[in-house]
Amino acid sequence: MVSVLKTTKRNVLSGRCLGFTLVELMVAMTVGLIVLAAIYNIFIVQNKSFDVEEQISEMQQNARAAMDIMTREIRMAGYDPNTNATAKVITATASTLSFSVDVPSDNTTITYAFDSGLKKITRTEGGGGAQPLAENIQSLSFTYYDTNGNITAVAADIRQIKIDITARTSKADGKYSANGGYRTYQLTSNVQPRNLS
Repeated sequence: MVSVLKTTKRNVLSGRCLGFTLVELMVAMTVGLIVLAAIYNIFIVQNKSFDVEEQISEMQQNARAAMDIMTREIRMAGYDPNTNATAKVITATASTLSFSVDVPSDNTTITYAFDSGLKKITRTEGGGGAQPLAENIQSLSFTYYDTNGNITAVAADIRQIKIDITARTSKADGKYSANGGYRTYQLTSNVQPRNLS
């Protein structure tokens, strides 16, 4: 009988030893928290990187879309199928271009301008108000050339127009030191309006 009690007592005592001690539990929790913190930091870095890449992509798309629309419409400057001699370049400054297109039964004036305060390119058609064409634009400039390729300021002599657009990201990046933290993207296009003679 004594041997049976000793065996039972040993089994009970040995069963207690199969669990975790408080020290082991604390060490496991500490290691788990370190791993969790590392995973969280990787997630934060990846998320910031994704946000920066998304802003860069949006900036480039914004500039390309604006350039595409502008070059397509400026190429039509002076279009005058009815030969009314009313379609022409009206205003030609460094940051504003206004021209007319005489589509059948409607002489339309289109104006592109840069709003430096709001950092956007606006487009005005006819007598309507200015509509935003592209936002987050750092600069827009037009350079005008005559038949011989010389820079001109005379609207009637314009035969080629160079468009320079510099777009920027919508938010500043703290890790990017140049340009106040804003990443930029520059596009240049030379447009030769087919209908200016």
